[in-house]
Amino acid sequence: MSRESRVQQVSGVLVKFNMDRKPREKKILCVGLVCLDIINVVDKYPEEDTDSRCLSQRWQRGGNASNSCTVLSLLGAPCAFMGSLSAGPVANFILEDFQRFEVEVSLVTEHAQCCLPASMVISNIQTGSRTILHMNRNLPDVTAEDFTKVDLTQFKWIHWEGRNAEEQLKMIQRVDKYNSSLPQQQRIAVSVEIEKTREPLYQLFPHGDVVFVSKDVARQFGFHSAEDAVKGLYPRVKQGAVLICAWAEQGADALGPDGIVVHSDAFPPETVVDTLGAGDTFNAAVLYTLSNGGTLQEALTFGCKVAGRKCGFHGYDNIGECFGEK
Repeated sequence: MSRESRVQQVSGVLVKFNMDRKPREKKILCVGLVCLDIINVVDKYPEEDTDSRCLSQRWQRGGNASNSCTVLSLLGAPCAFMGSLSAGPVANFILEDFQRFEVEVSLVTEHAQCCLPASMVISNIQTGSRTILHMNRNLPDVTAEDFTKVDLTQFKWIHWEGRNAEEQLKMIQRVDKYNSSLPQQQRIAVSVEIEKTREPLYQLFPHGDVVFVSKDVARQFGFHSAEDAVKGLYPRVKQGAVLICAWAEQGADALGPDGIVVHSDAFPPETVVDTLGAGDTFNAAVLYTLSNGGTLQEALTFGCKVAGRKCGFHGYDNIGECFGEK
């Protein structure tokens, strides 16, 4: 079966599943990266120029937007992923894993002559730390032209993982134009994640109803806490927006148009096992809560709880058992 046929088959099954499960419920769309994570679990971080054994090794579908879709689905939210894929057996693994987690993939764009991005992850079981070596040789990100294929009437929320900012701004402008003719309660909410310390990404600040800024970006701007970051960076977001910054074991802070800083403590597990994807998990849990009418405080607290629970085990499957509807 060709990759195109597989995508059509998978997406058809998932669209039918979501229609059967929650008729007429609009979905959350996440736009960004999907890659292959090759995760090596070790009992201590290896020294340079040594030969050591892993406790275990596994393949896992990765990428910020991809991971957030996984968590959204496990929490019970109908969702879709938009991003680029290559062809071949690794791409088939990715598509089958999307199917396993019931994420719609009809908006995936194929680039047959490209290589799928991959991350080599060293997961230290003693500390829970994850060290990532990422390679993205030639697979392009989705473009504004690709985004013209999106039927906006299907979605209540669209989240962008900041990547090719110029193209993503054009996508957001299309959503803004669509929203301009609708009453407030029918408009698509827009969120953006600014994780990497790359200057072009900072133009996304004023284009999200909800803006997630990373600890690394906050530090580059000279801030040393989540509270200072949301206060100091808030002038960059648009009027009425919410700015959110998670700060690992110190929890997370947010600032909205009322000018009140909202805080949630972290909820670490008894033993930290795997922090890979904790930020993507936090983002997804916040989006899940806000998209279902929760308050900013509820969203921040739930985000920290789900991300903390995720750090207590490898992968994502147990999130559904702890918090989801399934």
